[in-house]
Amino acid sequence: MADKNAILDKIKDIVTDQTDVKADQIKPDTKFKDDLDLDSLDIFEISDALEDAYDIEIDDDDNIETVQNLIDYVAKLVDAKK
Repeated sequence: MADKNAILDKIKDIVTDQTDVKADQIKPDTKFKDDLDLDSLDIFEISDALEDAYDIEIDDDDNIETVQNLIDYVAKLVDAKK
């Protein structure tokens, strides 16, 4: 089973590297657009970095509103690869 805490840490690393967002602003219930003011391109780049990190294919950026949505989605894909 995928380690959701590790995925959260990876998301924090990617978001802080690619945006002006601070790591302490990123929590599971954080909304990418409303809380972090990220646009669809930012979310695409975050998804792309996660695809590279976990060797997965994220198809559905549009339905990913919160950090938890992304954690769950990545964990599901990682588990499906096993």
